[in-house]
Amino acid sequence: MTNLPRKQTSVLAGDDQPVSFAELFFDLVFVFAITQVVHLIHGSFDLVHVGRAILVFWLVWWAWTQFSWALNASNTRHRLVQLGTLLATAIAFFMAVSVPESFGKSSLWFAIAYVGGRSIGLIIYLWVTSANPGMRSAVRTFASLSLAGFLAVILGGYFGGNIQYWCWGLAITFDVIAAIVAGGSESWNLHAKHFSERHGLFVIIALGETLIIAASAVSEEYWNGYLLLVSLLSVGLTCCLWWIYFFRAKEKLEHAMASKSGRERSALGRDVYSLLHFPLLCGLIIYAYAIEEAMLHPEGAMSDAARIALALGIFIFSIGIVITNLRATGQILLPRTIITLCTAAAVYFWNDIHTWYSLLIALIGLIVICIWEEIVPTDHEEHGAGVNVT
Repeated sequence: MTNLPRKQTSVLAGDDQPVSFAELFFDLVFVFAITQVVHLIHGSFDLVHVGRAILVFWLVWWAWTQFSWALNASNTRHRLVQLGTLLATAIAFFMAVSVPESFGKSSLWFAIAYVGGRSIGLIIYLWVTSANPGMRSAVRTFASLSLAGFLAVILGGYFGGNIQYWCWGLAITFDVIAAIVAGGSESWNLHAKHFSERHGLFVIIALGETLIIAASAVSEEYWNGYLLLVSLLSVGLTCCLWWIYFFRAKEKLEHAMASKSGRERSALGRDVYSLLHFPLLCGLIIYAYAIEEAMLHPEGAMSDAARIALALGIFIFSIGIVITNLRATGQILLPRTIITLCTAAAVYFWNDIHTWYSLLIALIGLIVICIWEEIVPTDHEEHGAGVNVT
């Protein structure tokens, strides 16, 4: 009896592919990681704690988004790709566990896990692109430029103190330089739908963190009218934030990326998703802190720090979408910009009022944005809802 040759499965993704279960499993670790980042600013919304949270979140974000680039090019049904993803998940778990003490006793452990997880992603990327010289060259350039960032993270984790701030800040600089230099190559061959879906899932992860906070408070505290009202308003706010990203923005970004090719698509994917989604997501982390504070003190007036965080978080997230849309389509979402500014200003300046009033002001502003973008036609250029600056 003749043994039939086993069919060879390519490790390089030929076409756009749906998000795999291995990728979703990988993302679960980052749900926990974002929870840990929010806890870095728990009770202390000042420059030191917010700065630490931003530094750590960049590393968490960059580890995730680099791996998403690698899996975008990979056949995620291939067994070795799945095994590599599971290995990276295990390493990312230890990175997430180390976040609360990433500027203390666990700084080196965090740095080692971060570098280990990113290294797995780069190894997968180099391996799957071995049959495509152009892509492999682009990945090799990015990997080479990333080594300086790896070293800076390890040194910062080892020495700690003020050196850690400088080293990790330098690592961010190296990461951005690597993205700018290597990301403009026409050989990346990004799959637009998969890439958009992966980053959309991360937005859901960040939004889900606020629901976890609200649910935890309601399940652990005595249910009174104030707590239930603040909980309902918090859930409503989070649903509105979901709406203003996923109702039209996500599709517009994906369509813009799909309409490009070669170097233009690579640069757009880098700018819109890898770089500009970071501040957008920082807004959600700051917003999550505000919701946490609101749930802890539902009966009194919102503290100045919580009120500033609420206004700033909503502003950064909504305007972040405006900026990504501008980069992708050349259109300024002027009505959204104006309403967001007015909402954030109202939340910030209207102080000495009950917590639920502050949340209600924010909710009304977001509902106005949702209603406006529901009734305005999709073709923004033709009907004047967006200002084309290209």
